[in-house]
Amino acid sequence: MPVLPRPLFRALLICAAVFPALGQDHKTWSDYSGAPDAAQYSALEQINRSNVDKLEVAWMYPTGDHNKYFFNPLVAHGTMYVLAKNNSIVALDAATGKEIWAHPTAPGTAALTNRGINYWESKDGSERRLLFASNQVLQAIDARTGQSISTFGGNGGVDLKEGLDRDPKTLRIVQSAFPGRVFEDLLILGSATNQGYGSAPGDIRAFDVRSGKLVWTFHTIPRPGEYGYETWPKDAWKRVGGANTWSELALDVARGIVYLPTASAKYNFYGVDRSGANLFADCLLALDARTGKRLWHYQMVHHDIWDYDNPAAPKLLTVKHDGKMVDIVAQVSKQGFVWVFNRVTGEPIWPIEERAVPQSGMPGEKLSPTQPFPVKPPPFARQKFTVDDLSPYLSPQDRARFRDEILSARNEGLFTPPGQSGTIQMPGNNGGANWGGAAVDPAKGWLFVVSKDLPALLKMHKDPQADAALAASAGERYYSGFGFMVASDGLSPIAPPWTSLTAYDLNEGNIKWKIALGEVPELAAKGIRNTGTHFPKVGPVVTAGGLIFTGTRDRKARALDVRNGKVLWEHELEAAMEGIPAVYEVNGRQYVTFCASAQAGLTPETQEKIKGAYVAFALPAVKE
Repeated sequence: MPVLPRPLFRALLICAAVFPALGQDHKTWSDYSGAPDAAQYSALEQINRSNVDKLEVAWMYPTGDHNKYFFNPLVAHGTMYVLAKNNSIVALDAATGKEIWAHPTAPGTAALTNRGINYWESKDGSERRLLFASNQVLQAIDARTGQSISTFGGNGGVDLKEGLDRDPKTLRIVQSAFPGRVFEDLLILGSATNQGYGSAPGDIRAFDVRSGKLVWTFHTIPRPGEYGYETWPKDAWKRVGGANTWSELALDVARGIVYLPTASAKYNFYGVDRSGANLFADCLLALDARTGKRLWHYQMVHHDIWDYDNPAAPKLLTVKHDGKMVDIVAQVSKQGFVWVFNRVTGEPIWPIEERAVPQSGMPGEKLSPTQPFPVKPPPFARQKFTVDDLSPYLSPQDRARFRDEILSARNEGLFTPPGQSGTIQMPGNNGGANWGGAAVDPAKGWLFVVSKDLPALLKMHKDPQADAALAASAGERYYSGFGFMVASDGLSPIAPPWTSLTAYDLNEGNIKWKIALGEVPELAAKGIRNTGTHFPKVGPVVTAGGLIFTGTRDRKARALDVRNGKVLWEHELEAAMEGIPAVYEVNGRQYVTFCASAQAGLTPETQEKIKGAYVAFALPAVKE
């Protein structure tokens, strides 16, 4: 692992001693997931364990359409910003839900930064901007009026396909669904890429929030002379894509460090054309937020062919370790691991072992002989799936089918390589933790992780439609679908719980408690509970009032006790919920707002009847 230069190391430690650990008080919600550190934590405590059962609906704002929104609202100066009305950015009075203005964007949720946007204001407060991307173009609008700012970029926009040293016409996707992070006068952005050959490179870029000018770039697929270049084939940067931060990033404001979780290189499941360890794919990257200079990194998967990218934001906490207070960064993963590092040096807090793993039988594929396994903390997800783990709720036909699939597939643990005969993957390439799925109490050193167990069956086969130019460097081209294992009734084949919430004390590296989160309404109606919901992207928020707020796909908003996971309050809404709620205060009253618009588990006919809404809860207003 790289070692920090001594002057930089000393400067970071001095900065940490002078400034608060995270640079803000967690009492506002003007950033995606609450604050730059991505804590999903609120220091507000008006709503607490003693009174949460008295919460009531304070206001509702209908989205006005049937779109499936996962949006985390922002709140600044008493104004809430949401996504609604056919993907318009809408400003609301955060205390009443009354609409102030609406800014239309391009149609289709895939054409917008649809899970959150960025808010920025100048030091004197005279300028206030919202920054987002739509149709691969970065844009800025006035936060007070909703009007486009024509001086940003070229005629109001920055083409995100430009500046990657690839022909923009060949790049299908660059824009992520996530908003990035604002640091001082910079907007730091990751990107999304398509899943196959010819994807865009995963460059990390920072743009000036006023002009839209590109300020710095970090190449996640290194170029000649850059660190890690030797971990790829020669000139891989010219043709290989991915190694991108498609999801959430976190900022240590006081130190000026941005932490970025990166994804696998593309193509996901066959890496003959990208031999080597493939830095900086599947890494936790720590960069200087002002310059983009690499400070340290750790790679969780060498030469990933499992789609084991890091999907959730790194979490910044302070813990007591070996008798000393240590600022750490924790990264949760699809495999069910919690990786914990010293935030400044990148040194692991607990040992990480390189262990021998199975090797591939695919033509030309050469895997790393070992992969890293953290010794501590213990995993939060199940990491194997055998016939003994089949769900008791399967029909006889499904049970027989899954039994045959399991027994005929290769099944040697987390790093069983995909093959032509089939490979069992557990908790799956869409299992474990995902975006928005972790929250912390940063001062107490507690981490809360939502995870799902969703077995996958990967089966490789030749692509008869392979483009010769793209496939040439890979030899014979193969591909596989995601291969989720789902029963005929839509349920998971593994025994529940299918979704869990796990609480960790990272001072000790231990699990405090673990519960099944949510339920499946059809099973609950039969008296079958404690199953967890199905296939969620759930974003919890922890509060100083001793609560965890989360919405789930069973259409229930809940408040849980941080001490044991006990449900203290729940409220059923008309539509399902995913993503992260917003916790904020206006005029001395605390609110919790959920986006209830996921519509999961509904028939198309029912979806057409139900419109989503933003729903704000608060304690009863005090009568004067």
